Amino acid sequence: MNKKYTKGTFILEIFAILLALIFLVPFYFVIANSLKGFSEILLDAAALPTEWLFSNYVKVWQILDFPRAFWNSLVITVLSNIGLVIISSMAAWKMVRTPGKFSKMLFVFFVAAMVIPFQTVMIPLVKLGGMLGIMNSIPGIIIMYFGFGVPLSLFLYHGFVKTVPVEVEESARIDGCTQFGVFWRIVFPLLKPITVTVVILNTLWIWNDYLLPLLVLQDASLRTIPLATSSFFAQYTKQWDMGLAALVLGIIPVVIFFLFLQKHIIKGIASGSIK
Repeated sequence: MNKKYTKGTFILEIFAILLALIFLVPFYFVIANSLKGFSEILLDAAALPTEWLFSNYVKVWQILDFPRAFWNSLVITVLSNIGLVIISSMAAWKMVRTPGKFSKMLFVFFVAAMVIPFQTVMIPLVKLGGMLGIMNSIPGIIIMYFGFGVPLSLFLYHGFVKTVPVEVEESARIDGCTQFGVFWRIVFPLLKPITVTVVILNTLWIWNDYLLPLLVLQDASLRTIPLATSSFFAQYTKQWDMGLAALVLGIIPVVIFFLFLQKHIIKGIASGSIK
């Protein structure tokens, strides 16, 4: 019995390693080709560089004005995350603690919004943004990320809030704590695992998003990293050496962020799915 278990575990480990290697293949192609010249990429994209051209990264840094694009992406991602955490956590807590038909109906509406394709609301979104005067501005796109990001964030918070004991909140109220204080001093600190999960998932989405910034941010000085990178992949001119170097520069921050906090993802989602 033990031998069968050991053999089965070994097979699963081999399968997991092979699967991981398959997922790592695209990263190899991007990194290896970002250090080649354009002609060498065309000759053999799978081979290692014969000459390691780190100058590609220097050129990309200057051509894209990378610090500005990085700052735009950072501001949009950070402020969007802050707003999504505040709005979604408070709304989920209120829905869970005030059960009733209205809360259930409102929760269903939020969950239903998760399945609406973004392409179906693109044109109305642009028209509404123009009417409100929030197009071509960083505050405007942050407000739009609030609208598109709240459904998933609220769904995750809603499941996790159910695991927080009501007795803890009642004890705080007896001691004279206000409703606002109960949430921020008692409840919100207990939501740390799912908060980290929400931040990670939204960061990966917002940082890498291309379509919404393309619709909203027309000014070159407001371009995010995905928008700036796309300039190397125009219809008639494809600068693969520069473009791949730009891709590497763009994914390094979010990969580091993900690796640093990935252990909280499983913990947060598992805790939120208990009930």
